[in-house]
Amino acid sequence: MPVDAYAWRVDTAQTLDRGLRLLTLVADTPGGLTVTEAANRLGVGRAVVYRLVTTLTEHSLVRRDSAGRLRLGVGLLHLARRAQPLLADAALPALRRLADQVHATAHLTVADGDEAVAVAVVEPSSTMFHVAYRTGSRHPLDSGAAGRAILSDAAGWTVSSGELQPGAYGIAARVHAVEGLRASVGVVALAPLDAPTVGPLVVAAATTITTALS
Repeated sequence: MPVDAYAWRVDTAQTLDRGLRLLTLVADTPGGLTVTEAANRLGVGRAVVYRLVTTLTEHSLVRRDSAGRLRLGVGLLHLARRAQPLLADAALPALRRLADQVHATAHLTVADGDEAVAVAVVEPSSTMFHVAYRTGSRHPLDSGAAGRAILSDAAGWTVSSGELQPGAYGIAARVHAVEGLRASVGVVALAPLDAPTVGPLVVAAATTITTALS
């Protein structure tokens, strides 16, 4: 391979790496950040960040708000929608087992900004009555077991009672160690759930889905 061709490939790979690192940095900074802050965090010059921002902006992956701070662009919403079926396919076997073990509706929920969104739902197959929970349902991230499990860094499970719907009870556990994904697995029922029994089953399902997504 000619030396100049090799150098071009190395430079292209480095640019791609920096662009992805910048995109991740913006995603991890909800309040946005300036070009100077981004340059300092990435350890590169401002000119490099400006070039990266120009390319990412052209693809609507990054935008600059009225104060000039870098924020995520709407192009990521399109990518997220395309990824959701992949998440659902990976999660469905574990959700099916969990729903039938607990006799309650099981779900995989992901964070979308300050909201929690159900991307996969499985209803139990052997109950007369259960919670009907639609895929795509949204609620504040800081409410309900699913949202608070996403926000929690602790192991174990989160319990809720009537926070999102009167008479509905939930238990959820965070999906850990999946880069760039903030998610939880949970169950919701029409009667109180026995947390010491159900909690470990939810955690086990979250672990299984973590492995499937890794």
